[in-house]
Amino acid sequence: MKLSLKNIIGGIVLVAVIAAVMTSLTPPPVDVETAAVAEGPLVLTVREDGKTRIREKYVVSSPVTGRLARIELQEGDDLEAESSLLAVILPSEPELLDARAQAEAEARVLAAEADVIRADVASEQARIQFELSEANFERNRTLREKNSVSQSDYDVAETAFRSAEQAVRAAAFDQQIAQFERDMAEAAARQFSGLSPGESAEPFEIHAPIGGKVLRVLQESSTVVTQGMPLLEIGDPRNLEVEIDVLSTDAVRIQPGAEVLIDHWGGGFPLHAQVRVIEPAAFTRVSSLGVEEQRVNVIADFTDSQGSYSSLGDGYRVEGQITIQRLDNVLQIPASALFRHQREWHVLKVVDSKAVLQPVDVGQQSDTAAEIRSGLSADEQVILYPSDRISNGTRVSVTGDADR
Repeated sequence: MKLSLKNIIGGIVLVAVIAAVMTSLTPPPVDVETAAVAEGPLVLTVREDGKTRIREKYVVSSPVTGRLARIELQEGDDLEAESSLLAVILPSEPELLDARAQAEAEARVLAAEADVIRADVASEQARIQFELSEANFERNRTLREKNSVSQSDYDVAETAFRSAEQAVRAAAFDQQIAQFERDMAEAAARQFSGLSPGESAEPFEIHAPIGGKVLRVLQESSTVVTQGMPLLEIGDPRNLEVEIDVLSTDAVRIQPGAEVLIDHWGGGFPLHAQVRVIEPAAFTRVSSLGVEEQRVNVIADFTDSQGSYSSLGDGYRVEGQITIQRLDNVLQIPASALFRHQREWHVLKVVDSKAVLQPVDVGQQSDTAAEIRSGLSADEQVILYPSDRISNGTRVSVTGDADR
């Protein structure tokens, strides 16, 4: 059968019309952004709100009963150890103090002297421990440079050294306070010794036991105070630490020496710290959703120079990102590619410009990435933020690659 030219042209037109109709009925490909499955390090962290706090604070109390003169100091005033005048108290008249009060004053002197001895012993123990940990740290640092010791052993030695360093500072602070309280107790006991009836005692002056700043004035106006009544709170804002409360289920995975990244503190750059201690006791807190949570305080020390966080003070809000584990060379994808389907983890990977539903076995997860134990291979492309417009077999057009 011989086809005429007219029939050939008509067939071509018919095929073109059918192709056009089929194209119009076929949905256009969905634009997607993809990322490649890749091997690399995975850092697992816990992010929580926290606050700064002065490591060592001291509440100055009245050592005697009497009338307190108005305290002229204000919050934020600088203090010099042993020279800055904190308060002046005019003690009660001698005849108002009975034998029992005198005996109590003498007992306080004995107790204060015992505290000084204990503080001296603790300071010496802290010094010995510091020297031992310093030598061990230096030895591990030398071995680490030669790759003769593992990174974990080096981290343990460094953490012990940092902790011992802080223990020496804390012990020195306790020594200063113990000596100050002994001096106050002795001065109070001597205040009325040798006074004849009717003779007035000299005004009792209280000087700063440590350098730093006035944090709070607890008794500002002139008033009658009793022995032991709090007057001021003082401390050194240069000696800051960070308190971050985390869920107890996260606290069990945090180790002393863990790295902490401090951000959202008001500065234009992140700060660095190191976990010193995980407090052993938890507390209950009600979340914003009304759920009771068991929380644990994690205490970290800044590792940056003091000048980098000098604008921070006591009780300032920060956010802390605590490292709980580091995994090397694990197959991973962005966490935004994962979704739940039939109670299992799945991704949509791109094969020949089509989305293919793929179940995966997920291991450890961070805020941004997830470990893939099976189901994917390196260099495969997965769709990020998959929407309900995409399903198995949907044609897709890659508009962006997160790896580029």
